[in-house]
Amino acid sequence: SNLPNIFITLCHLAFPTATGRTDFKQWQKSLQTTLRMLTRPRYMKTALPEFMQQDGKDAFVKNHQLPPYEKKDWKEGDMSMDDKWALYNEALETKTDEYLPQLNEALKELEPMIYSKEACSEGGFSYDDIDLWSRLRSISLIKGAEFPKGVKEYMDYHEKAADVPLYWNMQI
Repeated sequence: SNLPNIFITLCHLAFPTATGRTDFKQWQKSLQTTLRMLTRPRYMKTALPEFMQQDGKDAFVKNHQLPPYEKKDWKEGDMSMDDKWALYNEALETKTDEYLPQLNEALKELEPMIYSKEACSEGGFSYDDIDLWSRLRSISLIKGAEFPKGVKEYMDYHEKAADVPLYWNMQI
């Protein structure tokens, strides 16, 4: 039957593939600790629908470690939920000044990597855009994050195109 081939073709039409650009991956990897420290605690203080109930917040904190902990140690270790929540609160209250300058520098580095406001890569809209825009959307939650003009134009374009709001009005 040709059905599997037709399905694969339809998936490729519906879901753009990644371009394989390594510069975006390196950029994201260089920010892993910074973004975990700046975004994860903020998620817990916002009115995002997935975190409206305490059970949702607890599940997130239980399953999403903060540096320097590794996921396995965080999830399977003997740290209590109270201790995890204390680390989340401490990160929000005391770590922003440490990590925000690194984030703002990285956003400056990102700007020349973005091909146009419509697509981050030269070949047009791709999975790279889905991945990058979702990360930038999380960053829009961070009060004090400085978005260079090209990055902001890219974010605004995709906010309108996807009809999915950025978090400007919930910044912490």
